[in-house]
Amino acid sequence: MTEQELENLVQSKLSEAYKASEHPKKFFITANGRGITDGGELYNAVLNDVMGIVQKATTEILKEVLLKK
Repeated sequence: MTEQELENLVQSKLSEAYKASEHPKKFFITANGRGITDGGELYNAVLNDVMGIVQKATTEILKEVLLKK
């Protein structure tokens, strides 16, 4: 598999994984009574979403590459 074919495979599988999953529509940033803003929930929601997409895409990429051998 050439470098260009691998790049195209990665790009297509990431795109497919992104389209196949449901993404949060709203992210909440909370503020406590002292005016301190906490973006931890936002960070965790984004991280979980991105990691799920990467995991699906990586699995599909590895399946396809191993089948071509």
